[in-house]
Amino acid sequence: MKGITKLQVGEQVDQFLLIKQATKGVTTVGKPFMSLILQDRSGDIEAKLWDTNEEHETTYRAEAIVRVGGEIHDYRGKNQLRIKQIRLARGDEGIQISDLLPSATTPKEELFEELTQFFFEIKNPNISRITRHLIKKHQDRLLVFPAASKNHHDYASGLIDHVVSMLRLSKAICELYPTLNKDLMYSGIILHDIGKVVELTGPVGTAYTVEGNLLGHISIMVNEIGQAATELKIEGEEVMLLQHLVLSHHGKEEWGSPKKPMIQEAEMIHYIDNIDAKMNMLTRALDKTKPGEFTERLFPLDNRSFYKPTF
Repeated sequence: MKGITKLQVGEQVDQFLLIKQATKGVTTVGKPFMSLILQDRSGDIEAKLWDTNEEHETTYRAEAIVRVGGEIHDYRGKNQLRIKQIRLARGDEGIQISDLLPSATTPKEELFEELTQFFFEIKNPNISRITRHLIKKHQDRLLVFPAASKNHHDYASGLIDHVVSMLRLSKAICELYPTLNKDLMYSGIILHDIGKVVELTGPVGTAYTVEGNLLGHISIMVNEIGQAATELKIEGEEVMLLQHLVLSHHGKEEWGSPKKPMIQEAEMIHYIDNIDAKMNMLTRALDKTKPGEFTERLFPLDNRSFYKPTF
């Protein structure tokens, strides 16, 4: 059976899907409806459930597995699922959440093994100790958490997938530009998004925690670096520089960075982060697009559609 994101406009749907998100709304004429984000291993798709009531809201919640019948249609340049039938999966149908959860294509154990190889290239003892301390503290969640609730690397083990991909990019860039400090580059990349294991709830029905809403992953990790330095009795410029790398990795204040990059390593990490996030979105969109056609509109990429060449 085709994955839900592989289906084209006009194709029929009759399969099990996992509710990733469920939100209620009201039409312009006052009728209640629900917006559902439904997913399987291929990714997710938006669907609308019309003329809903309180029973629907109680039944069709995040993390519920449902059997859905309907059709794929185009809505403003993006595929959407038009629901005709929906019901909860029954226990005797043997469908597990893990069967429907998108995940990194590379096993998480292999990704972590690759990440640890970069530890051996960090020579500065203070930077190395802080990085190892925080990785050890958050290792279990780092292996399974997504990097976001939507858009890029928003799947199980997406966070470590993102970090390892950035480390590979960084290695090549450091060879091209040897004035870059590898210790700061590698450590900054490893630490920049680990606050998301506190900011987000996990790989299933990913949402923001209270800390995530009130503090955000950047503030969370800046505090953790300071706390680690205190626990390890480390003082020095390295602590401040690691905190700056985390504070500035979004690049601009309007993109969520409390500070703009002010050392060359911070500038490079911002670009590498942006490249990897954008390429992840493009790769996934193009993967479900036929040659000679355009992708759906990608809101984080200025709402553009991208053409997939025929050769």
